[in-house]
Amino acid sequence: MLRWTRAWRLPREGLGPHGPSFARVPVAPSSSSGGRGGAEPRPLPLSYRLLDGEAALPAVVFLHGLFGSKTNFNSIAKILAQQTGRRVLTVDARNHGDSPHSPDMSYEIMSQDLQDLLPQLGLVPCVVVGHSMGGKTAMLLALQRDMAVRQHLLTNLVEVDGRFVWRVNLDALTQHLDKILAFPQRQESYLGPTLFLLGGNSHPSHHPEIMRLFPRAQMQTVPNAGHWIHADRPQDFIAAIRGFLV
Repeated sequence: MLRWTRAWRLPREGLGPHGPSFARVPVAPSSSSGGRGGAEPRPLPLSYRLLDGEAALPAVVFLHGLFGSKTNFNSIAKILAQQTGRRVLTVDARNHGDSPHSPDMSYEIMSQDLQDLLPQLGLVPCVVVGHSMGGKTAMLLALQRDMAVRQHLLTNLVEVDGRFVWRVNLDALTQHLDKILAFPQRQESYLGPTLFLLGGNSHPSHHPEIMRLFPRAQMQTVPNAGHWIHADRPQDFIAAIRGFLV
């Protein structure tokens, strides 16, 4: 199954090819055992191997099946990286390979593990290739990522006189989309204080131009947030604004 996903950077200690044959595997406590009931399982820091490639191209991510590990795709990953020039990531699912053990195990939490890992590695967007259990994880990951976008877009669908219509002017927006995605060329600079908030899952490439136009700009990154910072991390969003106002 081929699916795209989006992507944080994790330490790679102990993941080299010449590590010991036997090692202690970290065990994560169950988030649902003890304490307050109904707690959501927490993502785990998965073990992975990342082959370098062209950053401008979407990476390829391999997810192994039940009882497998990231080494199942070693040969294929190397060949694909050489032939395509793309970055290629192989990952151990939780409770598999060198990844931590946890009493929590479901497709939902395995998808969440990847949603935590991929942005850290800067692998968003990417193509996800999964085998068996890994394929199901890739399917759920794609469905969960598409769902957030669909829910956002559907806020523009309203019922008028018994039928659903778009409350946005799609014709005008489509006609001028290139202008909206760009920014007008300006030579002057604004010398007042300015705050730019960046989602940790986003990868903007306009930093030099921002600093030219707004020399006193503060660049603040909000972790675990994408393009819609105010929706992904509302409390962090508010805290950043309050800090700037002070």
